[in-house]
Amino acid sequence: MSRTLISSGSPFEKEAGYSRAVVDGNWVFVSGTTGYDYTAMTMPEGMEAQTRNTFITIQNVLEEASAAMADIVRVRYYITKRSDAAALMKVAGDVLGDIRPAATLIICDLLEEEMLVEIDVTAKRSTG
Repeated sequence: MSRTLISSGSPFEKEAGYSRAVVDGNWVFVSGTTGYDYTAMTMPEGMEAQTRNTFITIQNVLEEASAAMADIVRVRYYITKRSDAAALMKVAGDVLGDIRPAATLIICDLLEEEMLVEIDVTAKRSTG
């Protein structure tokens, strides 16, 4: 199988030298994704809203890669405030509770002040 690059269409991807996701064989590597709402073209306020939007974007990318949320084997969460961890975990539990991928939570700064969460995932597509 060949390597496929998936783009969100953002000019920043070319400028910064990355893809929204890379498919290599049955593996799908989704880049760090924030809670930006691409329908409204805004960043919602609050951890829960940003986390939900992040998972929507990830789900859309996985579907474009012929994968599903159930194929996620690894997830990394990056948040800006320790106090937001409970809100993040509530949404993550709703979305990934039955999937239960290996996970890491990191508290750090993100590129923009309005960004509260960034999530990257690795998925292995089912072969049948």
